[in-house]
Amino acid sequence: MKQSLKDFIILHIFNHKPHTSIGKLTYSGYLKAKNARVFKITILAFLKELFYILLGICSATFGLQSFLLPNSFIDGGATGISLLIAEIFNVPIYVLILLVNIPFIILGLNVIGKPFAIKASLAIIGLALSLAVINFPQVTHDKLLVAVFGGLFLGAGIGLSVRGGAVLDGTEVLAIFLSRKLGATIGDIITVVNIVVFSIAAYMLSVETALYSMLTYFAASKTLDFVIEGVEEYTGVTIVSVHCEKIRVMVAEKLGRGVTVYKGKRGFGKHGHTHDQDIVFTVITRLEISKLHTEIEKIDPNAFVVMNSIKDTKGGMIKKRALSR
Repeated sequence: MKQSLKDFIILHIFNHKPHTSIGKLTYSGYLKAKNARVFKITILAFLKELFYILLGICSATFGLQSFLLPNSFIDGGATGISLLIAEIFNVPIYVLILLVNIPFIILGLNVIGKPFAIKASLAIIGLALSLAVINFPQVTHDKLLVAVFGGLFLGAGIGLSVRGGAVLDGTEVLAIFLSRKLGATIGDIITVVNIVVFSIAAYMLSVETALYSMLTYFAASKTLDFVIEGVEEYTGVTIVSVHCEKIRVMVAEKLGRGVTVYKGKRGFGKHGHTHDQDIVFTVITRLEISKLHTEIEKIDPNAFVVMNSIKDTKGGMIKKRALSR
């Protein structure tokens, strides 16, 4: 039986089983409309994430080439380690960006998941290629301006890539992993890593360079938080929807996160009519926000979603459940 392209997309991409009628595939109007909407949401989400990642790569490349690299400044995290090694051993920065981040990508594969690891790998490869091919001119020699604006553009680049569901700096993946093992907060672990990086910079380069580099890191850190709307390490998500059960299953199966479902009442109208309503609550990392939005949009575009920042957590709710094959 010959299968049309439309049938193939619906059957294999959306994993729907069509009704069979007299040896050919037939679909209800509702199923066609639903599949078309899901396909549209998936494509738009992909293009949005791609735009953020490409814009992030351009911003990070500009910050590195026009400010930090010509003035021998470094940043924190994996990028700072790459800049430090490049300055001491005169190794091309685009080579080090790839090599230094490889362990973090492998770790991200186990900690966050395969889709994230693929996107992060492509984003980091894109940054390395951009640094190798594109040559932005040096903007200024003023050390204060270099530290502030170099950190601003680099932080914006990393933040934009996070909004696209990827990373340009793998330190945060390591911090998420160690926070689960050691019980410390992600912020504390990143601080310890950066203290080590800046201490080595002070010894190998100069104290002045290390101090300016710390200013670069603070500028990058604040810009990153601003770009991703001030989201902290973890985000609590409350979802009110008439399709509560489907959303619960999606969070558990596609995100691998723990879910709490509690009873509530939903009110509407001038007279305050209420009815019983299940409410879904889960806690995710900021790297998963984009995917959660997309999956909720597929199930219920009218769902009411509330997000709030969480400084720290304790217990098994955050630990990602291993997805069965």
